[in-house]
Amino acid sequence: DYYIDIADNLGFRRYQYWLWDNRAKIYIYDDAEEYRIATGGPAWSYGHASPKSKIINSFVSDNEIFFNTILPHELGHLIFREFIGFENRTIPLWLDEGVACYQEERKRPYAQRIVKQAMKNGSFIGLEKLSTFNVNAQQDNEIVKLFYAEAVTMVDYLIKEFGEDKFVYFCRKLRDQGDFQELLLSSYQFSSIQRLDKAWQEYIRGE
Repeated sequence: DYYIDIADNLGFRRYQYWLWDNRAKIYIYDDAEEYRIATGGPAWSYGHASPKSKIINSFVSDNEIFFNTILPHELGHLIFREFIGFENRTIPLWLDEGVACYQEERKRPYAQRIVKQAMKNGSFIGLEKLSTFNVNAQQDNEIVKLFYAEAVTMVDYLIKEFGEDKFVYFCRKLRDQGDFQELLLSSYQFSSIQRLDKAWQEYIRGE
């Protein structure tokens, strides 16, 4: 069900659904420590996806959190990467994580509030800096939350404001692994990253 829902959320039209021999595999560790030793993930991580091998790792926790948050998030990574290419190194982390977070419906309004507050207190991360931001090296949970919140609001803006067809067009362009910023600007017809950044912020503020 999530596979179909996520493909629909992103506007992807599947040519072939996963078959039994090519299914995603999910490994659940007994606790957070075992999971983090095995995956090398940061202390704040609850799930990890290996798109090329279609493997999802997590650990025993609240079932509701796993099924409503972790599972759709990690499947989002797998489906997005399957579409744009597993070895595609041109994609910034914010887009990869933004697409995954977009599958967590409950996170979207929460993310909007976090980003609005960051705009007010001056901690907002502009799009240009966001594109080179390595959240995996961060220890501050508030910065981590802000990164993910900004990532999902940017994806939400691109899909809601310009439509799914435009997002699919953009993702098809990404398959060619050209310059990411140029592809982003040309797909959405912005003359500069600053103009896109401004339009995104206006969208979040509801202007």
